[in-house]
Amino acid sequence: MSQIKEIKHWIDGSLYAQKAERQGEVFNPATGEITAHVDFATEKVVDHAVSVATESFKTWRHSSLTKRTQVLFAFRELMNANKSKIAELITSEHGKVLSDALGEVVRGLEVVEFACGIPHLMKGGFSEEVSTGVDVYSIRQPLGPVAIISPFNFPAMVPMWFFPIALAAGNTVIVKPSEKDPSATMFMAQLLKEAGLPDGVFNVLHGDKVAVDGLLQHPGIKSISFVGSTPIAQYVYETGTKHGKRVQALGGAKNHMIVLPDADLDLAADSAVNAGFGSAGERCMAISALVAVEPVADELVKKIAERMSKIVVGDGTKGCDMGPLVTKVHRDKVASYIDAGEAEGGKVVVDGRTLKIEGKGFFLGPTLIDNVTAEMKIYKEEIFGPVLSVIRAKSYDEALNLVNSHLYGNGTAIFTNDGGAARRFQNEVEVGMVGINVPIPVPMAYYSFGGWKKSLFGDTHAHGMEGVHFFTRGKVVTSRWLDPSHGGVNLGFPTNN
Repeated sequence: MSQIKEIKHWIDGSLYAQKAERQGEVFNPATGEITAHVDFATEKVVDHAVSVATESFKTWRHSSLTKRTQVLFAFRELMNANKSKIAELITSEHGKVLSDALGEVVRGLEVVEFACGIPHLMKGGFSEEVSTGVDVYSIRQPLGPVAIISPFNFPAMVPMWFFPIALAAGNTVIVKPSEKDPSATMFMAQLLKEAGLPDGVFNVLHGDKVAVDGLLQHPGIKSISFVGSTPIAQYVYETGTKHGKRVQALGGAKNHMIVLPDADLDLAADSAVNAGFGSAGERCMAISALVAVEPVADELVKKIAERMSKIVVGDGTKGCDMGPLVTKVHRDKVASYIDAGEAEGGKVVVDGRTLKIEGKGFFLGPTLIDNVTAEMKIYKEEIFGPVLSVIRAKSYDEALNLVNSHLYGNGTAIFTNDGGAARRFQNEVEVGMVGINVPIPVPMAYYSFGGWKKSLFGDTHAHGMEGVHFFTRGKVVTSRWLDPSHGGVNLGFPTNN
C-alpha cells in the first residue's frame, strides 16, 4: 500500500499549516485502501477562511475585467495541459473510469471558457434623456465572498459550474468539496494561483456538517451554491436563506427515459446502457427509470440485457467500462435497493449483486430490473448507482403522467422518430432539462443547468446567464450633470430650477 498523504485546507494561497482537530479518510474505491487523511474544518477555521476571503474581496472586486479574464484564460490553458493528471486524481478517489473522469474535466472547462466572456456578460443598459438632462443606466456588481458546497460524484466539474463565473464577476470564493474525493479541487486551487489569481481570492475548506453549517450561518458569506441529495439541498436552502443568503441548491433526481413504439430500439438500448451505467450511475443526470411504451418492452429489455453482458467492471485505471462505487457504505445501500425491488415484485433480469472481483474494492455490477411499478421504493427514491428500472406503460399519456407525477424533475429523455410526439413532450413534461433522442441532456455552458420540483431549491440554475445573475446584483443609477461644467462654456441647455 502506498504512503497515506495528508490533505490540508487551502487558505490565502497556501496550505493551512495548523494541525486539524479532526480528520476524515479518503479511499481508493477500486482497492478499498485508505489513501489519504483529510483535515476537517472547525468553526474557527471557517471564520478564518471567510475573513481572508472578505479582505481579498476589497481588492479583487476592483480588478479590471481584463485582468480577471487574463487569469481565467491562463487557468484554462493550465487545466487543459493537466487534464489527464486531474482525471487520474478523480479516478483514484471516486472510482469512475479514466475516460469518464477526463470527460468531466472537459465539460467543466466549457464553463471556464464561457466565463472568459465576462466583459460582454456584465454589460449594463443606458437610457439617455429619460427626463430633461437626466440619464439612467444599470450596472452589475459582485456579491462578496461566496461559498460552493460540491458533491463527490463530479469533484472537478461541479465546482467549475460555479467558481469560474463567480471569480470572473469579481467575487471571492470558498469551496467545500466532498471529503470523499477532495484532491481535484486542491489541484485546481494550485493552478489558479499559477494562473495569477491573487492569494485569498480562491480558498478550499474540507470537512463535514460542521464546515457546511459554518458556511451557511456565517454573516460574511453572501451566497451558497450546492449540489447533492434532495434532503441536504432542502436543508442548505432553508438554513442559508434563513441567514440572509442567496442560495441555489440542486438536489436529487429520478430521470426517466421514455421509449415510444416507433423509436430506433438499438439506439435506445445503447443510450439506456450508457446513461444508466456510465460513472457507475453516480450522476444526477443518469437514467434510472426506463419507461417502455408497449409493445416494445420485451424486445427492448432483451437488447439492453445483451449489451449489459459486455460491460467490463473493474479498476477504472485499467481500461474497464465501469468502476466501483465511491464507498462501501454507498455500495451496500445501492445493493439494498435491488433487494427491495426484488422483494416488491420486480424481476431482476441482470443481477449486479452476483459480480465477483478479487480484492476489497467497492464493486457492484450493473443491474436491470423489469416490471417495476410506481408504488415501489426502487422507483420512488433516488438510488445513485448502476441500477436501471423498467416500467411498462400502455400509452404516451401514461408514460408522461409517470414523469410529471414524480417528486423529482431534473432531467428526462424521449426516444421517438415522431417529431410531433417529441414536440408535444418537450412542451408538456414538467422537468427542467429535456433530451430528444439524447439520453443525458446536460446543457452547454452558455445555457443553464437545473431541474424542477424537488430537484432544485432556489430560483436560479447553474452557469449560463442565470449563473452570471446569481453571482452579481443589479444597481440602477439615475444621473444629472449641470452645465456649464468645470468652468466650461454655457451650451444653451435648459436649467432645472
